[in-house]
Amino acid sequence: MYSFEQLKVFVTVCESGSFSAAARKLKRAQSGVSQAISNLEIAINQPLFNREKNTPALTENGKALLPIAKSLLHQQKYFDQKVEALAKEYEHELVIAIDESLISDDFLQILAPLANQFPITNFEIITASTFDIEELVRSGQVQLGIVYADGELKVDMDFFLLGQARFLTISSPEHELTRLSIVQDADLKRYRQCVHRSAKQKELWFSYGISAMTWYANTHQILVGLVQQGIGWANVPELRVKESINQGKIISLPVAHEYHGWLTSVGCLVSRSHAGGPVLESLIELLQRYRFIDERWELRDK
Repeated sequence: MYSFEQLKVFVTVCESGSFSAAARKLKRAQSGVSQAISNLEIAINQPLFNREKNTPALTENGKALLPIAKSLLHQQKYFDQKVEALAKEYEHELVIAIDESLISDDFLQILAPLANQFPITNFEIITASTFDIEELVRSGQVQLGIVYADGELKVDMDFFLLGQARFLTISSPEHELTRLSIVQDADLKRYRQCVHRSAKQKELWFSYGISAMTWYANTHQILVGLVQQGIGWANVPELRVKESINQGKIISLPVAHEYHGWLTSVGCLVSRSHAGGPVLESLIELLQRYRFIDERWELRDK
């Protein structure tokens, strides 16, 4: 029977690129690393590495088993952290990250009861772009993040769905696109686009740049400002422009393939780099009672 320790050695060799590099990382003798891999191969009756060359290369069987091994190790770590959390007192600090376009008074109102429930816990709330938040959760810098979800399975963090947000394609009232009864992709490509992009230059999968002329910003608030100045058109959350549209400062364009806007999922990422405690568990339970719909947070039992 294989062990978690053997799986850890296997994953470390794959990530390090060699037995010797893995041995240094694990602070073991190279012979011990080699023996652990050999014992794992015997236990599962599968060859994991081709040893014909100086640098071990994964076999096809090894490539198939690597992601499963990583997932098992993540689950073991999560189990150990959960056991540790059950014996802990309340967390001293909890850091929450939320996409800057999803923050609202409604959301802060949801959090308000936690102040009295956990008076000794320091809460920190930060805003960033979805991609930057995902990295913060992955690295353990924040315990919980609220983002736009792309449907991709995250093996190194937990996830649950919170609702949906609507994105609109907007321009200033004076923009030439407002003269069209229906706006096609070809029409959008002719004009400058203002695109949301993270600090690491990642663009949202449904609002990426399609125009050859592009300005970038890492907040939707800035994008709205650029559009109001007539610099270009943009895809932004309805929550951020509803009032400006009602006041006639911004126009929602009738785009052919998304006439009523583009709906995308909103979800919650939970870090596995921290042992969860009573505060985090209470926050998760609280958020699961709400959903994000029609550009606001509301109780699910309404």
